[in-house]
Amino acid sequence: MNETWQQANWQAPAVLRSRVRGCLLGGALGDALGYPVEFSSLDAIRAAHGARGVTSLVPDATGVAGRISDDTQMTLFTVEGILAAHRREREKGIGGAAHQLLYEAYRRWLVTQQQPGPDGTLAGHPGPDRPLLAEPWLYARRAPGNACLSGLHQPYVPDTGAPLGGFGPVNPNAKGCGAVMRSAPFGLTGAPADRAFDLAARCARLTHGHPTGYYAAGAFAALTAHLLTGDSVEGAVLRTLRLLARHPGHEETTTALEQALDLAAQGAPDAAKVERLGAGWVAEEALAIGVYAALAEPRVTDALLLSVNHSGDTDSTGAICGNILGARYGDVGLPHAWLRQVEGRDRIAALADDLAAECHRT
Repeated sequence: MNETWQQANWQAPAVLRSRVRGCLLGGALGDALGYPVEFSSLDAIRAAHGARGVTSLVPDATGVAGRISDDTQMTLFTVEGILAAHRREREKGIGGAAHQLLYEAYRRWLVTQQQPGPDGTLAGHPGPDRPLLAEPWLYARRAPGNACLSGLHQPYVPDTGAPLGGFGPVNPNAKGCGAVMRSAPFGLTGAPADRAFDLAARCARLTHGHPTGYYAAGAFAALTAHLLTGDSVEGAVLRTLRLLARHPGHEETTTALEQALDLAAQGAPDAAKVERLGAGWVAEEALAIGVYAALAEPRVTDALLLSVNHSGDTDSTGAICGNILGARYGDVGLPHAWLRQVEGRDRIAALADDLAAECHRT
């Protein structure tokens, strides 16, 4: 996992840092755009916000705009787990524990869903490798996925390192989007795309045991890794499809991504085409919608809005689209007027800088 940066060392450190930042901040922005209208139909969104639907950050049910959901929460804990694994290998020379360290990071996220704030009443106190437990804003419970909650209530199941395929031992029928929406950080480490795919898929199996649930997560990590090296969105998707084809049980994820590519090539992006891809509640649909929006709209703001104006899991599709756009264009390419309203933005940016510094040492 702790490989040196080989694929894109031609990039200036500032460009790399901007893409890592962009991926995490863009995901949080898309999440915040979609969170207030999650569970609403497209007709209801338009009735509430006008014929164009959501056109900027809007208040949630409590009247506050810019709040993030469990999508960004779990993504940040993914980063924390990755950082712990890299530091362990660098400082102690001990590798091979990434899967367990990610499980422990997700268990810390579970703590935030069980208590109102960092009062130290449950196991998992803040420390050098687990600082997110000290962040009060991460303790909000905002419609976390059932598979994530139930999977993380189960004891740790060691990963055998055997080839992926078949159904996982935890929640074997779960293929909701709760694993894919948290998996972009695996593609930000500098590891080759196939290794990012593998680790993301294995860590997805901690909560989602259906092949589509974990292959979509792996595909998203691989796509992000390709974007980090300078690929276009289309090029990253095409490379990811070739990687997916190696794995038995990839068909649902592959079909969804191919449909996203086909729809984007037809031009004239609109919500009707988004809804042809599904509602985003399951992994392959959420990934396909995020990819379609990023491909179909040339402007970042329009792509983000396209990804959240539909009937379905709008915070997850917005988060995935934002991760993609941020990894492609960097944080400088994101709409800063919107970013300033996003909950926890400074902490997210700092965590992104930690990830870039730790994983891309020269």
